[in-house]
Amino acid sequence: MTGAVPSLACLPAFLPPDLATALAGGERWVTRFDEADTVWHTWGDAHRPCVVLLHGGSGSWTHWVRNIAPLRDAGWRVLVPDLPGFGDSDLPAGCVDTDDMPPHLQAGLTQLQTDGPVSLVGFSFGGMTAALWLAAQPQTTLPSVQHLVLVGAPGMGLTVPERIPLKGWRHLPSPEAQAHIHRHNLMALMLQRPDSLDDLALALHTANVTRDRLTRRRLSSTDIVARTLPKLQAKVSAIYGEHDALYRGRLPELQGLMQSLAPHWGQWQTVPGAGHWVPYEAASAFNLALLGILSEPTNPAVALIAVQAQNANARTAW
Repeated sequence: MTGAVPSLACLPAFLPPDLATALAGGERWVTRFDEADTVWHTWGDAHRPCVVLLHGGSGSWTHWVRNIAPLRDAGWRVLVPDLPGFGDSDLPAGCVDTDDMPPHLQAGLTQLQTDGPVSLVGFSFGGMTAALWLAAQPQTTLPSVQHLVLVGAPGMGLTVPERIPLKGWRHLPSPEAQAHIHRHNLMALMLQRPDSLDDLALALHTANVTRDRLTRRRLSSTDIVARTLPKLQAKVSAIYGEHDALYRGRLPELQGLMQSLAPHWGQWQTVPGAGHWVPYEAASAFNLALLGILSEPTNPAVALIAVQAQNANARTAW
C-alpha cells in the first residue's frame, strides 16, 4: 500500500478488559497527503464491505470504542481515522475546519485500497465532514459509497434558545481542576444521564481534548450540511439521541428538514434516553439501529450476517 505503514493497533491503557479484548487485533495505518500524516485504525478483512467511522470534534477514533467490534462481527471492514488536527493525525498546513479535510480522507481511503461498497458514518463534526467529503468528490472517484449516516451532526441551520454552557479548562493549573470542568462539559453537551459519565467516558474525553489542535473551527454553527445534502447521490440516513443538546426540542423539525433535502433518503432513528454522544451513551441501541440501516438492500452482501449480529449484540453491553 503506497503511503501507508501498518502496525498493530495500540489501544488506550485505560480500556476495561472486556473492551480491550473485543478490540484486539486491530491495525494502525498511516496515510499521507500534502506532507501531512493521517492515522487510521482498522478492523476486519480487506475484502469485506467497508464502513468508515468519522469521530466528533475534539475527539479521536476512540469516540467509537463501543461500536467497532459489533460492526466488525457483523461482517464489515471498519476504518476509523483520527481526523486531521485531532488524535494522532497531523494538522495540515492551512487546515482550519471541516471543509479542508476531504482531500486527506480521500487520499487515505485510496491508499488503504478498499474493495466493494463503502458506507460513511459521521458523528457530530464527523457527520459534517462526511457530507462535505461526499460532495467534494466526483462520483467517478467515490463510486461505491452507498450510504451516509449522520449521527448527531450539526450544520443544519437550526439552533436552540439557550447556549450550551461549555467552560474553558486549558488555563487551569491542576488535572483535578481540569477534570471537574471536563465532567461539566460532558454533561452539558455530550451525555444525558449522570450514570453515563463513567471513568471510561472521562478518560476518553480527557485524552482527546488535550490533543485537539483545530480549536477555531466555526462551520458547525452554519447551515453547511443543509446546503450540502441536496448535492449527494448516496442514500442519507440519520441517528440522533432523543435528548441531543444541539437540537433539544427540535428533532421532529430536524427530521423533516433532512428528509426534504436529501435526494435519496433512507431512515431516521431516534435513540430514547440518549444525549449527543449516542454511540457511547446508548451503545447497544445505537449499534442495533446502525446495523439495521447498513443492512438495507443497498448492501445485500452483509444483510443476513448483520441481522444475525443484531441478535447477538442485543445481549452485549457495548
